[in-house]
Amino acid sequence: MKKLLILVLISFITLPFAFAEGQTDGGSGDMVEINFSSVSVPGDAHTEAMFIFKDELEKLSGGTMKVNVYHSGQLYSQEGEQAAVRQGTVDMVYTSAPWLAEFIPYLSMFGAVYTFQGYDHMTSVFNGEIGEKVFQDVVDSQGIRPLAAYYLGTRQLNLVEKVGPVRTPADMAGVKLRVPGSPSWIALGKALGGNPTPMAFGEVYMGLKTGAVEGQDNPLGTDKNAKFYEVTKYIVLTNHVVDSTWPTINEKKWQSFSDQQKEWVLEAVEKARDFCDSKNLETEAGILDFFKGEGMTIIEDPDIAAFAEYAQNSYKTESKEISADWDWDLYAQVQDMVK
Repeated sequence: MKKLLILVLISFITLPFAFAEGQTDGGSGDMVEINFSSVSVPGDAHTEAMFIFKDELEKLSGGTMKVNVYHSGQLYSQEGEQAAVRQGTVDMVYTSAPWLAEFIPYLSMFGAVYTFQGYDHMTSVFNGEIGEKVFQDVVDSQGIRPLAAYYLGTRQLNLVEKVGPVRTPADMAGVKLRVPGSPSWIALGKALGGNPTPMAFGEVYMGLKTGAVEGQDNPLGTDKNAKFYEVTKYIVLTNHVVDSTWPTINEKKWQSFSDQQKEWVLEAVEKARDFCDSKNLETEAGILDFFKGEGMTIIEDPDIAAFAEYAQNSYKTESKEISADWDWDLYAQVQDMVK
């Protein structure tokens, strides 16, 4: 009986300390969960980066923060998840300048063709001082916080056999070019000389197969992982957009974290960025041989100068409602950063 009493007393003494050790820095012993949604598919570097982020954050937090990954549009369409993160019905998604330009019009210039001259140029802009300003504008306007910019790849034209080889914007006349359904994406389709046709990403494969669309543009890694090579014939190396995707969190969710938790999240995001960028750069370096092996024709010598000139005129004329809102001083700063 005496031994039992001693054990009970010890348990009452040690229980508060055990509870304290299990608390997060936010002052709560509750598990913090982050639901991260994307339409990207397995094999995409930014899909794999979601799991890098998950594993690193759970490790850094000692298991007090948990990330639930939903890819391949398991929760939302690409359009739907953009609204969901603003509403807080999902915690994290990938977004980007073209998706946000509907609400912050000057951002459309970052998704315009030939704004960036390569990977180093893009990442130094978005993951530096200019990016901090841009991301804060997103927080203030939309209540969501981009945490970094991952390299998605450099976008190239990808066309069905019916279109034939394309080397100039004139060759794109009348081509039904799939674009996501936002004004800045539609402007991009016009800037490439095509007939922009809005379509959800999950419908693109069948759209190309049935002729509902005759082309699409994406980084080559996405073309491979989504198996667009099965239903297309040509890849045209226009290098028209050095693309990025931004892991973005609902601002109320972000502000619910302690300072320590925010540091963990940012550290995990950075590790995932290193992985995503490196993988996409490596993929692009050797992927053309794969497409050639699948019987595709690679147009390696399009007239990029002609595409750039056509695009500039397109933005100033048929899409002037887009370029009218560009921050030209900021655009000049971006161009001054070309290495």
